[in-house]
Amino acid sequence: MDLRAATWTDVRDLETNLAVVPVGSTEQHGPHAPLGTDVLTAEAVADAALERTDREVVRAPAIPVGVAEEHRQFPGTMWVSPETFRRYVRESVESLAHHGFDRVVIVNGHGGNVDALREVGGRLTRSGEAYAVPFTWFEAVGDHGADMGHGGPLETSLLWHCAPDLVDEDGLEAASEGAADGWGEWTSGANLAYDSAEFSENGVVGDPTDGDERRGTELLELASDALGRLLEAVAERDVTRPEPR
Repeated sequence: MDLRAATWTDVRDLETNLAVVPVGSTEQHGPHAPLGTDVLTAEAVADAALERTDREVVRAPAIPVGVAEEHRQFPGTMWVSPETFRRYVRESVESLAHHGFDRVVIVNGHGGNVDALREVGGRLTRSGEAYAVPFTWFEAVGDHGADMGHGGPLETSLLWHCAPDLVDEDGLEAASEGAADGWGEWTSGANLAYDSAEFSENGVVGDPTDGDERRGTELLELASDALGRLLEAVAERDVTRPEPR
């Protein structure tokens, strides 16, 4: 059930404790992909998984702004501090738990959110307020994951499948020519760069022209299947905390 389209009486009558919360970012994705790429892809994966499951699951509204200050040199990018983001996500999940939806999968589409979401999940779970598990879609697509960049072939492929009208074909060539090969500038195992503009002319990492709609279809199937399996595991898990040893 999509909370945005439900009435409170609809929600009152549900017989489930399972929810998903899509989380993304509003940030640059090069000259060819929209600022909302991370939200759009997280929502697409969440919705596809819910279509495949027989379980009743509450689908919360997406959280559209995340930890993204590393893209601040590119106009349109929005961000909040990690502290603000963690608190917002935590309190959003707590509000779901208040109504009985205390098993929550946070479906993430932005790499900058990963560490914060793991911390939020741990805090909620250890406190007993909710059992919360973060899921990042591009970490669940098998060998494709090696091609994950930023505005690169994976995200562009998924956009081709889910929102083709939002891919600017005229910007693809420029995106490809100005893209970095990898994320950051590394020496002795340390990343010298803090902002993406330090190593990518146009904010892109990876060649988006290596993506296409067919690959996007496969990515959505892989990610939504993986999320479906996770939803089953979260629904069935014994979440009693271990006793002190």
